Amino acid sequence: MEIIKIGFLGITGVLLAVYFKSVKSEYGIYIGTATGLLIFFCAMKNLTFFMEQMRLLSIFSEEENGFLGILFKVVGITYVCEFCAGICKDAGYSAISSQLQIFGKVMVLLTGLPILLSVIRTIENFRG
Repeated sequence: MEIIKIGFLGITGVLLAVYFKSVKSEYGIYIGTATGLLIFFCAMKNLTFFMEQMRLLSIFSEEENGFLGILFKVVGITYVCEFCAGICKDAGYSAISSQLQIFGKVMVLLTGLPILLSVIRTIENFRG
């Protein structure tokens, strides 16, 4: 049921932003950003519940390497970068949007390096 509320919030925000954009263009950007932030915080509320459940699951699986933590960081990086890039693109700053997306990709790559190193160590242990 919450998805319907969030859907209506998004549609209402877009309609208000389009209406106010014709009156004063900066109002449309402000309304779009505020709507996006409201949806973002609603998603974060649901994501915290998911993270708590996954932490419980990681206790049972005796995870030692912190791969689940890396997964959460990567998902967070991609979500935040995509959200910010979308706002920049809507405001007409597509160059900044592209740079944010590139930065997000680099950060995902750097965050995932421990997993790559672990895989390489595992392969080397099998070799000899």
